[in-house]
Amino acid sequence: SREKGQVYAVRDDDGDGRADSVKVIAKGLRMPVGLAFRDGALFVSAVDRIVRFDAIESRLDKPAKPVVVVSDLHDKDHHGWRYIAFGPDGKLYVPLGAPCNICDEPGLASIIRMSADGSDREVVARGVRNTVGFDWNPADSKLWFTDNGRDWLGDDAPDDEINIVATVGAHFGYPYCHAGSILDPEFGKGKSCADYRAPAAKLGAHVAALGLHFYTGSQFPAEYNGDAFVALHGSWNRSKKSGYAVKRVQVANGKVSAVTPFVEGFLDGEKTLGRPVDVIQASDGSVLISDDYANAIYRVRYVGGK
Repeated sequence: SREKGQVYAVRDDDGDGRADSVKVIAKGLRMPVGLAFRDGALFVSAVDRIVRFDAIESRLDKPAKPVVVVSDLHDKDHHGWRYIAFGPDGKLYVPLGAPCNICDEPGLASIIRMSADGSDREVVARGVRNTVGFDWNPADSKLWFTDNGRDWLGDDAPDDEINIVATVGAHFGYPYCHAGSILDPEFGKGKSCADYRAPAAKLGAHVAALGLHFYTGSQFPAEYNGDAFVALHGSWNRSKKSGYAVKRVQVANGKVSAVTPFVEGFLDGEKTLGRPVDVIQASDGSVLISDDYANAIYRVRYVGGK
């Protein structure tokens, strides 16, 4: 819970797909968002630090004291929430969001990676305004991430993005170029969008693209395997709301071939009913979707022709 500063363990003991217990395993963290497992330990991100809870699954009733992995991440709340994940290379990937709507802050607006003990830091991607979701394409192990475009350029610009890291250290444009083709009115002077990596997909302006997850299960039809899902949290300052959905990102030959609806119904006209945040695959191949407006976690299963 980002606002309460707590981390929860949700258990399904009888396998019926519903929570049987919810336990608080950490308190007093500053905007905890990211969770990652490695060798039985749970890594949790806060604004300025990452902590580790060892042997967490055997200690849910009395978790061990957290071990501080790093404590020198920038401490600004604006875009300070940190989705984290371990990559196929065993490194921990951490975003450092721009602490503003539009600014040029050295060392920020990037994704970095590090060893599990916090050492050997390296910049993986630059020019990344605010990513709150990423995953690795199982076909080629390339990193895909969402990015939220800047505000106050109108209702329809710039698009939120899906990007692919083909080269370590590549620059994706922010704050100079947005969505691959829009030079920033303040920071884009003297720049060319051709000098930066273009997005793999444009998702629409202000849709607030957050969680991204590749599907590798067998509970859904085979054509879903290798595609991704992306959660669109929804706009906050657009005259007509946009986003508020989960999309299927169809992938062919390492590229986005189409973006199609997967789960809708989070809006009733202009009335907000829910705001999807993240999408993950459960152990049985179903898909879990978190919603921080309805304070819910949904499970999506394939049930044939229904």
